[in-house]
Amino acid sequence: MTTDSDPTHFLDIDDVSRDELSAILERASEYKRAQQAGEDHADLDGQTLGMIFQKPSTRTRVSFETGMTQLGGHAVFLGEDDIQLGRGEPLKDTSRTLSRYVDAVMARVFKHENIEVLAEYADVPVVNGLTDDAHPCQTLADLLTIREHEGGFEGVSAAWIGDGNNVAQSFALGAALTDLDLTIATPDGYEVDEDVLERSRDLGGDPTVTTDPVEAATDADVIYTDVWISMGQEDERDVRMNDFEGFQVCSDLLDHAPDASVMHCLPAHRGEEITDDVIEGDRSIVFDQAENRLHAQKALLSWLLE
Repeated sequence: MTTDSDPTHFLDIDDVSRDELSAILERASEYKRAQQAGEDHADLDGQTLGMIFQKPSTRTRVSFETGMTQLGGHAVFLGEDDIQLGRGEPLKDTSRTLSRYVDAVMARVFKHENIEVLAEYADVPVVNGLTDDAHPCQTLADLLTIREHEGGFEGVSAAWIGDGNNVAQSFALGAALTDLDLTIATPDGYEVDEDVLERSRDLGGDPTVTTDPVEAATDADVIYTDVWISMGQEDERDVRMNDFEGFQVCSDLLDHAPDASVMHCLPAHRGEEITDDVIEGDRSIVFDQAENRLHAQKALLSWLLE
């Protein structure tokens, strides 16, 4: 489906303004309420989302596909081997072709430059479902979860503890857009990219960066972690397990933040970056966070396609 004007894409969280982000989160809350009340909200009736997956996923696939169904639309799963990408078709050709068929494209790929190419040649909105550099849809769910549990963002402090990976990088930008007080604790060599920190500062953020997880966690309202070994890094396992020693989110660490809620984007490697008792504990909001992928992405899609 071609359009007469340039589409709006969502490749990272700072592709939206503060006001736009606030509007998307408010819409997500409205959709969540409507779903819980059993109210119809088929705002994308008859529209189709094409979903490209180079990387497999539970939450991304199910939340987007279910979300489109609940909005009255349809989602088409396109694995790399199901379409011509797996046979060497240029991304720009795939993008231009899909634009003639669908109303939006969500892609979960490895290289961030691949999502940029898809967006450059698409005539419909392109959504980043994850790249090696960014995971903005996860950040939408994260911010929605914090907003629900903390009653907003003013005066809220968050600690990221672990790898300065794609989830951390988008979260740092989201924190800046919402004025979250963010401290990032990573081991040496695993920091958030400096250009991301600079973008965060340009947005008005002022993240504290440290290599001390206790410093980051102390008196935090939210403690957030992710796996130390992401997809494609399995051959680095022994090195990473050694480098991340002391960065586990465990009960001892939570003693320094007696009022903190705990977040994890899942899947979790229990016993590595987070202990089983913490993720199953009363302070865990991990599964609220997972659920909110659905509501946040519905809001994003309807905002992009309205």
